[in-house]
Amino acid sequence: MDNLNTNRIGEVIDTSTTDFTAQSYQLYNTPALGALVKTGEGENTIYAAVYHATTSSIEPGRKPIARGQDAASEEDIYAQSPQLSKLLRSEFSCLILGYRGQGQICHWLPPRPAHIHSFTETCTPEETAEFSRSFGFLNILINSELPVPADEVTAACLRQLAAAAPDKQSFLVKAGKELARILPGQYQRLKVILERIQL
Repeated sequence: MDNLNTNRIGEVIDTSTTDFTAQSYQLYNTPALGALVKTGEGENTIYAAVYHATTSSIEPGRKPIARGQDAASEEDIYAQSPQLSKLLRSEFSCLILGYRGQGQICHWLPPRPAHIHSFTETCTPEETAEFSRSFGFLNILINSELPVPADEVTAACLRQLAAAAPDKQSFLVKAGKELARILPGQYQRLKVILERIQL
């Protein structure tokens, strides 16, 4: 166990050119909305932002039932029914924002999708800072068609990336200027995103 990567959080179970879904190794242990994650290795490393997460039954069509009427806490429910952790699973879906090719990070879609069973890891602050040195990935975020509002995911992603930037305020100011360039004439969208990244 000592040689396992401690950033490893899950495994790809569904994949395409534009996104992938990973199952968490631990129930409810999904990355935050907008967090930068990666899958693959070396020149096949793909970077993506988390845009959706779910926890549900492992059996399609079979919903969990309420169990806590007499329990003092949520923890008590799981302690009294330890099998629950085996009957539920947490998954998170990730929008691909770029990949590593020829030694550098490219902010466009990779030539091939991730592999099923590829490990998914959280990016270190150093990797996150390297990925966000430029804002080429913002076009993918802004123009994505997701089951959740793309503006919310964009703002969440920028907040996550700013946390790893050497100068958070400077990063957010540059991101705001880039968004203004990408969204000409879309004042309301720009306003919503800027409010959520707290410029």
